[in-house]
Amino acid sequence: MFCRNCGAEMDPNASVCVKCGVNVGKCASYCPNCGAPTDANASCCVKCGSALKPPVPQGEQKSKVLAGLLGILLGSLGIHNFYLGNTGKAVAQLLITLLTCGMGGIVTSIWGLVEGIMILTGSISTDAKGVPLKD
Repeated sequence: MFCRNCGAEMDPNASVCVKCGVNVGKCASYCPNCGAPTDANASCCVKCGSALKPPVPQGEQKSKVLAGLLGILLGSLGIHNFYLGNTGKAVAQLLITLLTCGMGGIVTSIWGLVEGIMILTGSISTDAKGVPLKD
């Protein structure tokens, strides 16, 4: 393994480079696999072909504001989780609310309110597929 910052050879279990002190995974000017210099915008090393950056998830970005408002206003029904693709969590919220004849809705409303605020503040920033939410 080679340091991405200075290109020095590193121990595979190291968390920082002993030569330059940069954390493993930071910077992108040297290939971590072979140590060859790389372009900062390159996605793979031209010498060994190894990936330099993790692939960005593809898909349509969902609205952070809409997801947050759905969580705050309709959180007891899990609508915001259906919107974000978290169907397991959404079904759980819906069933808790419906099967308790609305009494569990108090708990799921608080749950939805908290998640709605987390979405709007950026604590939850991706959908179920890992695609970042748009502002």
